[in-house]
Amino acid sequence: MDLLVLGVLLWCAVHLMPSVARPLRQALVSRLGEGRYRGVFALFILAALVLIVLGWRSTPAVVLFAPPAWGRAAAGPLVLLALFSFAASQKKTNVDRLIRHPQLTGVAIWAAAHLLCNAESRALVLFGTLGVWALLEMLFINRREGPRERPAAQPIRAEIKPFVASLLVFAVLFLLHPYFSGVSLRATP
Repeated sequence: MDLLVLGVLLWCAVHLMPSVARPLRQALVSRLGEGRYRGVFALFILAALVLIVLGWRSTPAVVLFAPPAWGRAAAGPLVLLALFSFAASQKKTNVDRLIRHPQLTGVAIWAAAHLLCNAESRALVLFGTLGVWALLEMLFINRREGPRERPAAQPIRAEIKPFVASLLVFAVLFLLHPYFSGVSLRATP
């Protein structure tokens, strides 16, 4: 569990730094330059992901509670919604008009979806912490940036590419899920 906790904390710390420690970020950018800062940032995120995967796989599954019977059925559509929210944030879409932080909202939905079907201690550490991080990040960004200016409406076709991309990523994640998490998503008889 130590690797998992370390990975999640590293992820949160690195991502929260630009919001809660702006002077430190600015000092690092001044010292390293923007490109090197981004490179170091990416290395820390990669290290966090590796620690999270290794920590998840090495932590025994200790069940804490019984998830709702409908949790597994709800998780798939919620993960697809999370992926769509994330993908739609990469282009000008109407999702930006509805949601101020589509990427972070996607992370929060993804975390909630996983908690609906995972009643283990390691799931609570990973998905619970990342869900709380996403919500806190939204609050910090809102405080820093102030009131929101709603983007202009886009044609409905603007959502087509993000939707197709989210379907493709969903399919890939479905197939690869057992390899990085050790948990198959295929229905069991």
